[in-house]
Amino acid sequence: MSLASFLTFYHLAGSLVLIAALLMIVRFSLKRAQWSAGARRIALLWSALVLIGWFAAAFALAWSGAFTGPRDQLPTIQYGVLAPILVGLLAAAVIAPLRRLLASIPISALIAVQFYRSLGVVFLILLALHRLPALFALPAGIGDVAVGLSAPFVALAYARNPERSAALARRWNFFGLLDLAVALGTGVMTSPSPLQLFAFDAPNTLIGAFPLVLIPVFLVPLSILIHFTALAKLRRAADPATCAPHAA
Repeated sequence: MSLASFLTFYHLAGSLVLIAALLMIVRFSLKRAQWSAGARRIALLWSALVLIGWFAAAFALAWSGAFTGPRDQLPTIQYGVLAPILVGLLAAAVIAPLRRLLASIPISALIAVQFYRSLGVVFLILLALHRLPALFALPAGIGDVAVGLSAPFVALAYARNPERSAALARRWNFFGLLDLAVALGTGVMTSPSPLQLFAFDAPNTLIGAFPLVLIPVFLVPLSILIHFTALAKLRRAADPATCAPHAA
């Protein structure tokens, strides 16, 4: 199997497994929250349409080379990163059924699902093959693996004792966001564009091309939204004025 075929299968399989895991979490959470069978079906259908539709759009744009441009032009990948985040935050702010759905998902589940981030080991593999610059691959790969492998332990700690583990959960989510910010920043600074500052001898061409570009235009914004959701729920859970006991 060629490297291109391996990377395509790797990211396609990883993304679809993540989507399936998120839909299972939604299904379990809505049942646990005692939504009616009809409401659960509608919410699960919309969740599937949004996640699969978003992935299909990202896949099609990546396949068409929409995020790959000439070295002397500003990159377009930032639109694929920022647009889904802004749309997701706006939707969570104005769509009441979505807010109700997010409120039903346990914080521990939002943490545990980020186990998929351990797939970031692919950056270290590509570094070993001399296909990615170290300035990008080392922090992105090590950070992702650290976040992914620690996710089940942080989730379990929070599920067992939310009060005692709330600070740990917050720090872990902030670390996860920092890891993504570092990866995005070093990705920009090492990729061919007017913004490139490093790795001129071996530029980071893979991250802006299919299939690796699916990471910044699908997996990264999805992870950021999951982190934001978890942090918002942690803040509400810590505020006695907001409520009812939070779900683990």
